[in-house]
Amino acid sequence: MLLGSLMHQLQDEAASFDALLSLGDILLIAEVEAARAPHDEQVGEYVAGAVKRFAIMAHDEDWLRLMTALENSDQPVAACLKAMLHWSIAHDTKVSMHPAAGCLRAGGDGGC
Repeated sequence: MLLGSLMHQLQDEAASFDALLSLGDILLIAEVEAARAPHDEQVGEYVAGAVKRFAIMAHDEDWLRLMTALENSDQPVAACLKAMLHWSIAHDTKVSMHPAAGCLRAGGDGGC
């Protein structure tokens, strides 16, 4: 599956929710649950949003890490989703701790 096709598929909330569950990663599911709660989002909604945020706001180094993870994985779809979710959870945590960090107008790196 091509990366663009995967990202397009994961923009659907139901597909994103199913993809997260298919990983079988209980810790990641718990992290997503904790990250989505303050935003009053459903799990699938958060996962779909995480993919979109990564696509829009990830830096070149983040993309390089993603591509390396894909190349080194026997399960590239799972590797892609995990990498994007971990990035998004870390980014969202940083933004919630420092709200101006997510705002371009305040000198941050996006997300107003």
